[in-house]
Amino acid sequence: MISAGDFRNGITIEYEGNVYQIMEFQHVKPGKGAAFVRTKLKNVINGGVVEKTFRPTEKCPQARIDRKDMQYLYADGDLYNFMDTETYDQVALNGDTVGDALKFVKENEMVKVCSYNGNVFAIEPPLFVELEITDTEPGFKGDTATGATKPAIVETGAKVMVPLFVNQGEVIKIDTRTGEYLSRV
Repeated sequence: MISAGDFRNGITIEYEGNVYQIMEFQHVKPGKGAAFVRTKLKNVINGGVVEKTFRPTEKCPQARIDRKDMQYLYADGDLYNFMDTETYDQVALNGDTVGDALKFVKENEMVKVCSYNGNVFAIEPPLFVELEITDTEPGFKGDTATGATKPAIVETGAKVMVPLFVNQGEVIKIDTRTGEYLSRV
């Protein structure tokens, strides 16, 4: 059990039958009345964000989220297959569970599989990936407005906005949280 006075960013709690991760918290002590804790909670199962206030003495059970490193093997229709590299156990997850998480992940790369009580609810890709550009239009000389970008398709099929000087066949580094181009490799 964790009291609301001990809340910190990133902690996962069970509240009203759901599992939430604390995104933001703020201890408030008004001039009149009792102190309270204002929080912004993200439902880890469906991704919804809610705001709740707690008394500092309220207690919630702390939820245990398991994050396991697994290798993404391949996609088979609507099923995505992963393998535990220690035990060689394979898991097939449907497209609803995976969502857009594998947009920048190639086959045989490592991802984190997040589960709660044995039920997988999310896939966390690596923070940064290096992918080759398979299709983009060439940039033209003189076409250099500040910060100008063009669309490019990377080898996983995802679309990324890249600067005009980046060409087809080059390998680029991408931030998977935002989907933004970072640099050439």
